[in-house]
Amino acid sequence: MRTVATQPEQLEAFYREHLPFVRSYVARRLDDPYDIADVTADIFLRVIRSAATYQTQLGPPRAWLTGIARNAVAEHRQVSAQYEATVRQVSGRRWLDEDSADRIVQRVAAEADARVVLGLICEIPASLRAVVELVAVDGLAVAEAAAVLGISAGAARVRYHRARRLLREFPTFPRHEVTP
Repeated sequence: MRTVATQPEQLEAFYREHLPFVRSYVARRLDDPYDIADVTADIFLRVIRSAATYQTQLGPPRAWLTGIARNAVAEHRQVSAQYEATVRQVSGRRWLDEDSADRIVQRVAAEADARVVLGLICEIPASLRAVVELVAVDGLAVAEAAAVLGISAGAARVRYHRARRLLREFPTFPRHEVTP
Protein backbone atom coordinates (compact mmCIF):
# COMPACT_ATOMS: atom_id res chain seq x y z
CA MET A 1 0.00 0.00 0.00
CA ARG A 2 2.81 2.45 0.82
CA THR A 3 4.16 2.09 -2.72
CA VAL A 4 1.02 3.61 -4.26
CA ALA A 5 2.58 7.06 -4.00
CA THR A 6 5.90 6.10 -5.57
CA GLN A 7 5.11 3.43 -8.15
CA PRO A 8 2.71 4.43 -10.92
CA GLU A 9 1.70 0.85 -11.73
CA GLN A 10 0.72 0.29 -8.08
CA LEU A 11 -1.35 3.50 -8.13
CA GLU A 12 -3.07 2.48 -11.34
CA ALA A 13 -3.95 -0.94 -9.94
CA PHE A 14 -5.25 0.58 -6.69
CA TYR A 15 -7.22 3.18 -8.64
CA ARG A 16 -8.83 0.64 -10.98
CA GLU A 17 -9.71 -1.65 -8.09
CA HIS A 18 -11.26 1.00 -5.87
CA LEU A 19 -12.69 3.56 -8.34
CA PRO A 20 -16.16 1.95 -8.56
CA PHE A 21 -16.45 1.87 -4.76
CA VAL A 22 -15.28 5.48 -4.36
CA ARG A 23 -17.47 6.74 -7.19
CA SER A 24 -20.54 5.03 -5.65
CA TYR A 25 -19.68 6.27 -2.18
CA VAL A 26 -19.48 9.87 -3.39
CA ALA A 27 -22.54 9.59 -5.67
CA ARG A 28 -24.67 8.43 -2.72
CA ARG A 29 -23.73 11.62 -0.87
CA LEU A 30 -23.62 14.28 -3.59
CA ASP A 31 -25.96 14.93 -6.48
CA ASP A 32 -24.01 17.17 -8.86
CA PRO A 33 -22.02 15.10 -11.40
CA TYR A 34 -19.24 17.70 -11.56
CA ASP A 35 -18.91 17.71 -7.78
CA ILE A 36 -18.84 13.91 -7.77
CA ALA A 37 -16.01 13.89 -10.31
CA ASP A 38 -14.07 16.59 -8.42
CA VAL A 39 -14.43 14.91 -5.03
CA THR A 40 -13.52 11.50 -6.48
CA ALA A 41 -10.35 12.96 -7.99
CA ASP A 42 -9.58 14.71 -4.71
CA ILE A 43 -9.91 11.41 -2.83
CA PHE A 44 -7.30 9.73 -4.99
CA LEU A 45 -4.97 12.71 -4.67
CA ARG A 46 -5.32 12.36 -0.91
CA VAL A 47 -4.52 8.67 -1.25
CA ILE A 48 -1.26 9.53 -3.00
CA ARG A 49 -0.34 12.13 -0.37
CA SER A 50 -1.12 9.92 2.60
CA ALA A 51 -0.09 6.47 1.30
CA ALA A 52 3.12 6.59 3.34
CA THR A 53 1.10 6.83 6.57
CA TYR A 54 -1.15 3.83 5.86
CA GLN A 55 -0.96 1.28 8.69
CA THR A 56 -2.04 -2.26 7.81
CA GLN A 57 -2.83 -3.13 11.44
CA LEU A 58 -5.61 -0.53 11.50
CA GLY A 59 -7.65 -2.22 8.79
CA PRO A 60 -7.87 -3.07 5.12
CA PRO A 61 -7.22 -0.46 2.42
CA ARG A 62 -10.94 -0.10 1.73
CA ALA A 63 -11.56 1.05 5.32
CA TRP A 64 -8.69 3.54 5.05
CA LEU A 65 -10.04 4.73 1.70
CA THR A 66 -13.51 5.14 3.20
CA GLY A 67 -12.10 7.39 5.89
CA ILE A 68 -10.40 9.53 3.26
CA ALA A 69 -13.60 9.66 1.20
CA ARG A 70 -15.65 10.57 4.24
CA ASN A 71 -13.35 13.51 5.04
CA ALA A 72 -13.28 14.68 1.41
CA VAL A 73 -17.08 14.68 1.16
CA ALA A 74 -17.42 16.48 4.50
CA GLU A 75 -14.95 19.16 3.43
CA HIS A 76 -16.73 19.56 0.10
CA ARG A 77 -20.05 20.03 1.89
CA GLN A 78 -18.53 22.57 4.25
CA VAL A 79 -16.99 24.60 1.42
CA SER A 80 -20.26 24.40 -0.54
CA ALA A 81 -22.24 25.58 2.47
CA GLN A 82 -19.88 28.52 2.97
CA TYR A 83 -20.15 29.41 -0.70
CA GLU A 84 -23.95 29.23 -0.61
CA ALA A 85 -24.07 31.36 2.54
CA THR A 86 -21.90 33.96 0.84
CA VAL A 87 -24.13 33.94 -2.25
CA ARG A 88 -27.23 34.36 -0.06
CA GLN A 89 -25.61 37.19 1.84
CA VAL A 90 -24.54 39.03 -1.28
CA SER A 91 -27.82 38.48 -3.10
CA GLY A 92 -29.73 39.65 -0.04
CA ARG A 93 -28.05 43.05 -0.12
CA ARG A 94 -29.50 45.96 -1.95
CA TRP A 95 -27.07 47.25 -4.52
CA LEU A 96 -26.36 50.96 -4.65
CA ASP A 97 -28.43 52.91 -7.09
CA GLU A 98 -26.94 55.84 -8.98
CA ASP A 99 -28.21 58.45 -6.48
CA SER A 100 -26.70 56.56 -3.53
CA ALA A 101 -23.35 56.27 -5.27
CA ASP A 102 -23.42 60.01 -6.06
CA ARG A 103 -24.14 60.84 -2.40
CA ILE A 104 -21.20 58.68 -1.29
CA VAL A 105 -18.90 60.41 -3.78
CA GLN A 106 -20.09 63.79 -2.47
CA ARG A 107 -19.40 62.74 1.13
CA VAL A 108 -15.92 61.55 0.23
CA ALA A 109 -15.20 64.84 -1.56
CA ALA A 110 -16.59 66.84 1.36
CA GLU A 111 -14.18 65.12 3.75
CA ALA A 112 -11.11 65.70 1.56
CA ASP A 113 -9.86 68.61 3.69
CA ALA A 114 -10.31 66.58 6.87
CA ARG A 115 -8.19 63.78 5.36
CA VAL A 116 -5.46 66.32 4.52
CA VAL A 117 -5.57 67.71 8.06
CA LEU A 118 -5.44 64.19 9.56
CA GLY A 119 -2.37 63.44 7.47
CA LEU A 120 -0.66 66.63 8.59
CA ILE A 121 -1.65 66.16 12.22
CA CYS A 122 0.69 63.17 12.38
CA GLU A 123 3.55 65.62 11.88
CA ILE A 124 2.86 67.74 14.98
CA PRO A 125 3.65 66.87 18.62
CA ALA A 126 1.28 64.38 20.27
CA SER A 127 0.22 66.86 22.97
CA LEU A 128 -1.17 69.17 20.28
CA ARG A 129 -2.41 66.43 17.97
CA ALA A 130 -5.23 65.19 20.23
CA VAL A 131 -6.82 68.63 20.58
CA VAL A 132 -6.72 69.26 16.83
CA GLU A 133 -8.23 65.87 16.05
CA LEU A 134 -11.10 66.43 18.45
CA VAL A 135 -11.79 70.03 17.38
CA ALA A 136 -10.90 70.37 13.69
CA VAL A 137 -11.68 66.83 12.54
CA ASP A 138 -14.34 65.48 14.92
CA GLY A 139 -16.18 68.79 15.38
CA LEU A 140 -16.05 69.10 19.17
CA ALA A 141 -15.88 72.51 20.82
CA VAL A 142 -12.54 73.36 22.45
CA ALA A 143 -14.13 73.03 25.91
CA GLU A 144 -15.54 69.60 25.00
CA ALA A 145 -12.14 68.48 23.72
CA ALA A 146 -10.61 69.67 27.00
CA ALA A 147 -13.10 67.55 28.95
CA VAL A 148 -12.33 64.50 26.81
CA LEU A 149 -8.59 64.96 27.33
CA GLY A 150 -8.90 65.79 31.03
CA ILE A 151 -7.24 69.22 30.71
CA SER A 152 -8.51 72.72 31.36
CA ALA A 153 -10.34 74.63 28.64
CA GLY A 154 -7.56 77.27 28.71
CA ALA A 155 -4.88 74.62 28.12
CA ALA A 156 -6.92 73.17 25.27
CA ARG A 157 -7.27 76.63 23.64
CA VAL A 158 -3.51 77.22 23.88
CA ARG A 159 -2.72 73.78 22.41
CA TYR A 160 -5.24 74.26 19.64
CA HIS A 161 -3.80 77.69 18.76
CA ARG A 162 -0.23 76.30 18.71
CA ALA A 163 -1.26 73.33 16.61
CA ARG A 164 -3.04 75.51 14.05
CA ARG A 165 0.01 77.76 13.81
CA LEU A 166 2.24 74.72 13.14
CA LEU A 167 -0.19 73.23 10.64
CA ARG A 168 -0.42 76.48 8.64
CA GLU A 169 3.33 76.19 8.01
CA PHE A 170 2.72 73.08 5.88
CA PRO A 171 2.30 73.96 2.20
CA THR A 172 -0.55 71.43 1.74
CA PHE A 173 -2.63 72.74 4.67
CA PRO A 174 -6.10 73.83 3.48
CA ARG A 175 -6.20 77.62 3.49
CA HIS A 176 -9.89 77.95 4.36
CA GLU A 177 -11.28 77.28 7.82
CA VAL A 178 -11.60 73.56 8.58
CA THR A 179 -13.24 73.82 11.99
CA PRO A 180 -17.01 73.38 12.16
